[in-house]
Amino acid sequence: MADWSTRLFNFSRKELPLALLAALFYFSVLCGYFFLRPVREAMGVSRGMDELRWLFVVTSIASLIAVVAFGGVVARLDRRRFIPIGYLFVMTCLGLFAVLLVLDVRAGGSIIGSGSETGLARGISYTYYVWLSVINLFINSLFWAYMVDIFTTDQAKRMFAFIGVGGTLGSIAAGTATKFIAESTSSAYLPAGLMLIGAAFFGIAIAVMLALDRIARREASARSGTRATSAHVAARAPIGGTFWEGVAAIVRSPYLLGIGGYIALIGISNTMIYFTQATIILESTDTFSERLRGFAQFDMLAETATLLTQVFLTTRIIKRLGVGWTLAILPLITAIGFAVLALWPVYGVMAIFQAVHRAGRHAVSRPARESLFSVLSASEKYKAKPVVDVFVYRAGDVAGVGMEATLRAMGASIGWLAAATVPLAAGWAALSVALGRAQARKAEQLAATQAAPTSRAAPETA
Repeated sequence: MADWSTRLFNFSRKELPLALLAALFYFSVLCGYFFLRPVREAMGVSRGMDELRWLFVVTSIASLIAVVAFGGVVARLDRRRFIPIGYLFVMTCLGLFAVLLVLDVRAGGSIIGSGSETGLARGISYTYYVWLSVINLFINSLFWAYMVDIFTTDQAKRMFAFIGVGGTLGSIAAGTATKFIAESTSSAYLPAGLMLIGAAFFGIAIAVMLALDRIARREASARSGTRATSAHVAARAPIGGTFWEGVAAIVRSPYLLGIGGYIALIGISNTMIYFTQATIILESTDTFSERLRGFAQFDMLAETATLLTQVFLTTRIIKRLGVGWTLAILPLITAIGFAVLALWPVYGVMAIFQAVHRAGRHAVSRPARESLFSVLSASEKYKAKPVVDVFVYRAGDVAGVGMEATLRAMGASIGWLAAATVPLAAGWAALSVALGRAQARKAEQLAATQAAPTSRAAPETA
């Protein structure tokens, strides 16, 4: 069984347990999140598109504050400790949200989004929307930062797609379950119940992460040579420094600035698609449960497309095209999708476009984008990376909101929206290719640096 599976996935026998645990880790993380995501979307859209735009702006400000606080925590803790602490914090917040919602319902409040909910429920929904929008990016950033920390660049290219499949299966499982639950009940306790289910899966993620870390440490200890042992000791040590180092590293590095530009453009395109989707659901539903079910259904379709792409295409695409041209696929999907939507602006086309775009974003762009960080130092991975993943992404959200609101105010059609994406997508694709070339150069430099001690020791051995 091991020989067959290792040949199929291009893993060694020692790598297979690590890959399986990493995939289960991501399954638990995304399964927990996708129980929470439809609740957030239904809360956000219930009071109209104008309030949803303001929530995006507030989320961007909250992201900056969170990034600064996160950098301070990273400077004082080793990675093995602050990842479980981060997920425990998420679980605690979810428990608090659920308790407040239950207390509000028992005090006579009605379900969120019904149009007659209490001020407490309204405040909880606003806070929860902003909180989950910020926490979501940290959840993913923490996970992938840990992945690029325990796997080498070569392993990342071979294993990240497999690990991503684990996360996609988790999101599909959660989306399916959420849709079934929303169809089965319209209880006022529905949001609180889904929050508690999500919290339980984050608890599972902590247990799996600790098991993965034990195996990774054992494998590192079994390696011969002081270089591997020293690298592992360094990985467990506190990173040190101040929280401003993440911002400073980005400003100093054209490479990190390029990654930031790529992620900002993802935020812009995703936001424009998101508002189109939200408008459709808002206009076609009346109750909170219907909106929750609608968003869960969109998630199921998109994640299924992501899974098919991951299983049949991702590894082959990255191997054949390389990182840069793989990154350029998402800008191409964006331009073509808006062009098709301009010709047929209907629900079915929007659903397909959103599913294909998310599949490209998660199954194709994400593994290639995360490999860009594999050639960076630990400090850059854990400080600069959250700044890029969280604040820069949310800045792209705000820019996307501004573009969408401006075009709507001008009465522009989807055709004009499609035309506006063409130069954006062209620059985005050029940046993708440039980043791929820069990553290859950095990988060669890193390999040369790691091989240098061995080369110097060789004559003495002979």
